[in-house]
Amino acid sequence: MFEDLSNKLESVFKQLRGQGKLTEKNIKDGLRDVRRALLESDVNYKVAKDFIKRVEERAVGEEVLRSLKPGEYVVRYVHEELINLLGGKFQDIQVAPQPPTIVMVCGLQGSGKTTLCGKFARYFRKKGKHPFLIAGDIYRPAAIHQLQVIGKQLDIPVFSIEGEKDAVTICRKGLAEAKRLGHDFVIIDTAGRLQIDEAMMAEVERIKHEIQPTEIVFVADAMIGQEAVNVAKAFHDRLAFDSVALTKMDGDARGGAALSIRAVTGKPIKYIGVGEKMDALEPFNPEGMASRILGMGDVLALIDKVQSEVDLEKAKKMEEKILKQTFTLEDFLEQLQEIRKLGPLDQLLKMVPGADKMMKGASMDERELSRVEAIIRSMTPQERRHPRIIKGSRRKRIAKGSGTTVREVNRLLEDFRQMQKMMKKMGAMQRKGKALGKMMNMKIR
Repeated sequence: MFEDLSNKLESVFKQLRGQGKLTEKNIKDGLRDVRRALLESDVNYKVAKDFIKRVEERAVGEEVLRSLKPGEYVVRYVHEELINLLGGKFQDIQVAPQPPTIVMVCGLQGSGKTTLCGKFARYFRKKGKHPFLIAGDIYRPAAIHQLQVIGKQLDIPVFSIEGEKDAVTICRKGLAEAKRLGHDFVIIDTAGRLQIDEAMMAEVERIKHEIQPTEIVFVADAMIGQEAVNVAKAFHDRLAFDSVALTKMDGDARGGAALSIRAVTGKPIKYIGVGEKMDALEPFNPEGMASRILGMGDVLALIDKVQSEVDLEKAKKMEEKILKQTFTLEDFLEQLQEIRKLGPLDQLLKMVPGADKMMKGASMDERELSRVEAIIRSMTPQERRHPRIIKGSRRKRIAKGSGTTVREVNRLLEDFRQMQKMMKKMGAMQRKGKALGKMMNMKIR
């Protein structure tokens, strides 16, 4: 989403860094280009103007102008002010002191509310909660069915009352049922409209008054840009919501909503949707997002994703296999599946500092991984464990079974051989390191 803005900012910073000495005029000209880049990315005019003013006040100081690398100072100040603009630090959903925690989800129709309810349920279950979904959208029958399908997919209960025309009644009875069953995390899906109207706002106000939710999350579609900010302000004026979740952040919109919505509403963005699947939800970390916008990656988000999606016990066993040199194509297939849990490779690379620049022009086609999986799945268990037995006729059979070519099968086998050689060296180095550590320990004693 921020690719265009990132490229424009990178160009501005390159010019600033390229000048041996910066003057006040240089800095102001550079920041004028930064403001233009923000406005072209659909950032609210007042937000962009105030942002540039704060950076300029810091950047034209004597410390910067006399520095040997003034360009770096300007980049640092832009980065720090971006973090402040986005909210400073990550804030999670409030947890009720007395269960259950009640999260009420609101927003316009089509913003992704119902899908987000499912994502929340999955996310917080992985954090040890016992979620319960309430279908409170009585105007769009498809919304109730959609939530039921999501609940069945995730094996999470969904409460609805067929034929009931009062959303408040559904929410009240749903909450009572959640308490009866011992659920500690209740998520309420509310109705939306194509645009803000009095009936919708009155209904969500009634639900808020009756249910007293722990947190009200406003869902904004990042793809509608500046209009998302206007809608958020209108909702907040009536409902005083607690936080924002931005959906469709994996799209090709300009991204200005993410940079404006926090400043306009004063409420933190807590989560972002980065795809349609139930696992495509990320905590919104202002520092990490600012770093991504400036092309610095987001290592913290990558670590969080790995810790939440990868089976650490499996990873430990895999490490042992590598050290003992018993890593097979079966293990390789398992690792590919673990990697794919983390999401699209191009999104992962954006979290690694500098990786997107290094990989420019390189293909990150997910189909390549699918072909590799197909080839390995077309092998017999014996072939996966002992790939050296895969000769001419076997290679032809595997290629035919996987819908690939013999050349692709050969390349995979050769790549795997090279990987085994590297693992052998890594294992030997680690064993030497452990042996050296024991010797040192003996000498110390």
